[in-house]
Amino acid sequence: MSKLERLLGGVGANIDASMGAGREARPLHGATPAPGLSANSRMQGVTRSKDAAEIPVDRITPDPDQPREEFDAEALARLAESLRTRGQLQPIGVRWVEGQGAYMIVMGERRWRAAKIAGLATMSCVIMDAPSEPGDLLALQMIENCVREDLRPVEQARAYKQLIASRGWSARQLASELTVNPATITRALALLDLPDCVQEQVERGALAPHTAYEVSKLETAEEQVMVATAAIDRSLTRGEVDELVKAVRARRPAPSARPEPITLDLGDGCMVVMKWRKAGGPSPLQALRRAMKLLQERERSEEQAA
Repeated sequence: MSKLERLLGGVGANIDASMGAGREARPLHGATPAPGLSANSRMQGVTRSKDAAEIPVDRITPDPDQPREEFDAEALARLAESLRTRGQLQPIGVRWVEGQGAYMIVMGERRWRAAKIAGLATMSCVIMDAPSEPGDLLALQMIENCVREDLRPVEQARAYKQLIASRGWSARQLASELTVNPATITRALALLDLPDCVQEQVERGALAPHTAYEVSKLETAEEQVMVATAAIDRSLTRGEVDELVKAVRARRPAPSARPEPITLDLGDGCMVVMKWRKAGGPSPLQALRRAMKLLQERERSEEQAA
């Protein structure tokens, strides 16, 4: 078992305890316990946890090295409203930093930010031991982010790279530790080889990460920008981008683009829309002739069936 696995196991035990193992069960919103259940039976087998604590919000501080760099304002507002109306359903993880005289967040910065917006005075926290290595802390934060709310693609790639550098791992070792497909790590790291302007398009959602990975296979930044721009402007599929990348690498002419959709207004509220799934298909007139033939065959089949 790796150090990270042992650390994760301890964190899991602490969280389980803080979710009720160390507290007397209390009815929610004035509800009464179900008949036949005594306090003794409720607490049978339950032990108290020394790690769970209610900590003032102003004594908690974020980790400046946390891999998440951006927090969506609308999502935080929704979470703040949930904290106001339902309370804190899950504790955050913190560790004591002697030099700062504060508890630094290990897991749960979004909940802490939302708690500040909601005006909460305290938060339920699991007090964790400081990881023996900096990479352990980053791995915990990565796992928490990936499970609860994915990082932006380039943010995630940077965190992967930081983990690899801090632990001296290969991409395959990192995949094993985080329990993800090695190809996921490879594709993510490839985003960091793209020009900044292309990375920005990925972050904005204009260019899908898997499409950006195909673009990263090109040798020069100029080619990557050119193909990424074409992929966005022409709404190319991943397959079309793959073909375009192959053509650029082989110095072949770029494949022809899909024809633009055509809409024909036939009057009387009837319209015909023609779309092409790929380039190199029939011309509009050829497509209409095929459609007419298919309709005639369908009509004959219906008449024979009747």
